[in-house]
Amino acid sequence: MKPHLSFVVCCFAMFSSTTLFGDWPQYRGDLGDGESRETISNIDWNAQAPKILWNAPTPLGFSSFSISAGRAYTLIAEEADGKKVEKCLALDANTGKMLWSQPLGESDYGHDGGNSGASDNRGGDGPRSTPTTDGKHVFVYDAHLLLTCFDAANGRVVWRHDIVNEYSGRNIKWLNAISPLLHGEVVYVAGGGEGQSFLAFDKNDGALVWKSGDELITHATPRMALIDDVRQIIFFVQSGLVSVNAATGQEIWRTKFPFSVSTAASPVADGNRVYCSAGYGVGAGLFEANGKPEAERVWFKPNELMNHWSTPVLHEGHLYGIFEFKKYGKAPLQCVDLATGEIKWSERGFGPGNCILVGDKLVVLSDAGDVVLVDAKANAYHELGRVQALKGKCWSTPAYSDGRIYVRSTEEAACLVVD
Repeated sequence: MKPHLSFVVCCFAMFSSTTLFGDWPQYRGDLGDGESRETISNIDWNAQAPKILWNAPTPLGFSSFSISAGRAYTLIAEEADGKKVEKCLALDANTGKMLWSQPLGESDYGHDGGNSGASDNRGGDGPRSTPTTDGKHVFVYDAHLLLTCFDAANGRVVWRHDIVNEYSGRNIKWLNAISPLLHGEVVYVAGGGEGQSFLAFDKNDGALVWKSGDELITHATPRMALIDDVRQIIFFVQSGLVSVNAATGQEIWRTKFPFSVSTAASPVADGNRVYCSAGYGVGAGLFEANGKPEAERVWFKPNELMNHWSTPVLHEGHLYGIFEFKKYGKAPLQCVDLATGEIKWSERGFGPGNCILVGDKLVVLSDAGDVVLVDAKANAYHELGRVQALKGKCWSTPAYSDGRIYVRSTEEAACLVVD
């Protein structure tokens, strides 16, 4: 344990001093909940469609964007010496121009994704993790459990941890897809061995803050939550949900949840209730942390409400997201009552894309490259407009920063000016 842990603990009560309003610093935004605290003023896209400010090549991968201090970061895969290699890209957020590129490990996910077009639904197309940034650093957790901190300005390596060699790391089928979770001065990942499956590092120098747990990871990025006034990290692992104290790594509660093949959607937290879902015939459930070592199951729907890799967003007691499993081009955007699991409305034709929440509007990316604006209202589906923004396979989560939507496919990225 580090000697300055008391300082680290204090940082849990506030945002990072380098995170600015309008930044989208990590996977699914500042708090990892898929929500931007900005609003969209232009809501009639039929009358005034968003302008595509720039396009940039992003070959291979399902990595999303993080955005801070005028830079946008994502991961791609490119050929180098006859092999596919993961790379971290830093793009100018205003122009899409590449500022720097740094190689990571080999991009080998066990099978070839083949053609990266939207019609090819195999998944071996490169990195799935998303970089995390505080404006000064960029944190990347690659397919082979290598955690690297880059200097955001120039791509220089600041520190690095090989989780496999240093912490007896245990990778999984189709390799790691977890994105680093940043809060305050600490970066969190999972993937180590016995007694060190969950890991917390000082973001500035990479020093170990704590380690704990003995769990096998999934492809789901962990979620930070405040439950009963305790800052917790909820890991969605192969045994189910495990929540630990963010300051110490000590386990607070857990609950069993079925595992089959791959779990990729992150948990969704609402107070002391936590929703989770998985494909491959598993289904979805809602659990309540009640101060006991085992969380209480509120409801569970086997083989229903499956979020393949698309984590829903929560708004006014309802989940909004892409549900169903492997329904390429067809999977619906749905509104689901969190308390009961009841589907309030369903609109087909999105495929396994992703959505985020900006104010009270949903920004949805279909798997065919449509960016769609939808009211986040439980009474009915109300579309406010759509733009064809991308070619290629679009399985990545949109990002939103300073009135702009950032989206990408396995071929290209686009920045749309909304406000």
